[in-house]
Amino acid sequence: MRKSFRSAALALGLCLLPGPALAEWREASSRHFLVYSEGSAQSLQEFATKLEKFDKAMRLRLGFPDEDLGPGNRVTVYVVGNIAAVQRLARAKGSGIAGFYAGRAGGSIAVVPRISGNGSRTDLDPAIILLHEYSHHMMLQSVAAAYPAWFREGFAEFYSTARFEKDGSMGFGAAANHRAWGLVGMSPLPIELLFDPTRRKLTQLEWEATIYGRGWLLTHYLTFDRTRSGQLEAYLNAVNSGKGSLEAAKSAFGDLKVLDRELKTYLNRKMIPYLPLKAERLGIEPVVLRTLRPGEDAIMDLWIRSQVGVTSADAGRVAADMRKAAAPWPDDPAVQAALAEAEFDAGNFDAADAAAARAIAADPKNVDALTYRARVAFERAVTSKGDESAWKAVRRLIGQANRADPNHPQPLILYYQSFIAQGIAPTPLAVSGLLQAFALAPQDVGLRLNAARQLLVDGKAAEARRALAPIAFDPHGGELGQAVVAVIAKLDSSGAKAALEAWDAATKETEKKEG
Repeated sequence: MRKSFRSAALALGLCLLPGPALAEWREASSRHFLVYSEGSAQSLQEFATKLEKFDKAMRLRLGFPDEDLGPGNRVTVYVVGNIAAVQRLARAKGSGIAGFYAGRAGGSIAVVPRISGNGSRTDLDPAIILLHEYSHHMMLQSVAAAYPAWFREGFAEFYSTARFEKDGSMGFGAAANHRAWGLVGMSPLPIELLFDPTRRKLTQLEWEATIYGRGWLLTHYLTFDRTRSGQLEAYLNAVNSGKGSLEAAKSAFGDLKVLDRELKTYLNRKMIPYLPLKAERLGIEPVVLRTLRPGEDAIMDLWIRSQVGVTSADAGRVAADMRKAAAPWPDDPAVQAALAEAEFDAGNFDAADAAAARAIAADPKNVDALTYRARVAFERAVTSKGDESAWKAVRRLIGQANRADPNHPQPLILYYQSFIAQGIAPTPLAVSGLLQAFALAPQDVGLRLNAARQLLVDGKAAEARRALAPIAFDPHGGELGQAVVAVIAKLDSSGAKAALEAWDAATKETEKKEG
């Protein structure tokens, strides 16, 4: 899978899944997660159960819905040996990355180490990284709103320190000890920078201490302090109505110097509030464990590399290695579907099609294999400038994948893209499918952009703005975030048509630079 990923980590951490590495890979399957590990069955069961309880507790706390989105929309977590293995997969050796997450339509993944660090209470535990990023995932999945950087990260930090008790209960609000140095060891910057960090150029340490550390502190304070009840909601409503973050803060919180003094006092308390949830409220569906089949086990390391994402430079090597590893297992549908993906990423479309066909012969409802057969036909139609009959054949294959899992986003996206690639307007059914995919997987930035553009085409300005706003406020948005800010400004000032023209002009300029 040729994909980029967003990493999030700064330091080493605590033991995530205790116990020595074993030879066999296991899978823990649950409502919201697929977890793969070589650790013991017991530790894997406990870990997957904690993840499900975390999901349940967040939904209870925040009133988030829990619709059954189907198996294709679960988050897949790969537990690898150690920090070095994480960094190799991230192509960031020596970077300090202790784990990472990538939000994708039909394929969100997280990679964390089984063992890391020396156990210091101020270390960044890899489990905290995973819960932090899953909190982002939940926020995007459940709420159609935009959040400024401090609250986006403060929210995730608040939930990432969840405590799991031996009696099955858990709770939110534990101290973010991994942010202690930035909160206590550094002099705090003016509070205005928390709400508008663009007022001056911040160093990396200043950014982390302000947006992550003080963001956690303010989120915690506003969550528990009764004298400021309702102010956070008022602030977020103001931001989402178009007010700037700093202006909204002054309106909702009043004198910011007073708020700053209150935060300093709150930070120095000996005890901070904590929100417990009793075990009887956290009932979850059973977590199902299985040991991977021999063929799956044989390709697991290569499969993880493929899922994390390959570059054009290493796609051929991964495909060659996968081909060799998969050769003894021609009748294993998971192995052949993984081979189809690797061959497709390397541009070996005939080999990808053959592997997908073998997977389908073994499992006619293997949605990954069905999707890759459709992708191969798609690429052939593009290359040959296929006629209407060629594109109809592509769409028939996409339809087979969709019927295998109607809630899997990838066939829905591919169906929409088939009309764009053919050079004709997408049908209402294709547009509906794209928006359905977006509703299923709003954490995928590329899908969010495609959905937002289609909403602009349809003149749905308010819906397009809601789709774009999270990208504009994303503290990791970079140049993309800046471009989206410009589109939103045009949308607010001149409407959907003008915003679409600005979007397309910016896209052409980017393509010109890259070409």
